[in-house]
Amino acid sequence: MGRTVPSPGAIPTGHKYCQGCGEAKSHSHWHQRRSAPDGLASRCRDCRVVDNRSGHLKRKYGLTEAERDELIASQGGVCCICLAAPPAHVDHCHETGRVRGVLCFSCNAALGQFKDQPDAIRRAAAYVEGNAWKPTLVAPGVYQLPS
Repeated sequence: MGRTVPSPGAIPTGHKYCQGCGEAKSHSHWHQRRSAPDGLASRCRDCRVVDNRSGHLKRKYGLTEAERDELIASQGGVCCICLAAPPAHVDHCHETGRVRGVLCFSCNAALGQFKDQPDAIRRAAAYVEGNAWKPTLVAPGVYQLPS
């Protein structure tokens, strides 16, 4: 079983055949590669994007795209935290590397800003709910800060 390649002359001038998607695309759809005989990469930009995305998931998180999609489906197709935005970023524990879920950009960035510290996140939630950092009057002129 060999590769299917179009016959010579079937590809118009200024185009190249991509083995990845099986389409002939204009040279503007290719990255340049000086070491290649024709000066163009072996796969079109679109195929390289797909390969790079799936390769990144596998290298960094040990997930295939299908496993990531299953994870998103198990979350109901929304971010685990805000339950509204579409999930796009795989979240993982930076200590263990364990994948926790798939989050939207904002929630993923927020966790990163809190440096995955649960106590800081709890204090932030309490602050937003309006019951943190309000001193309690213990005696006349003596206030106690919440612990």
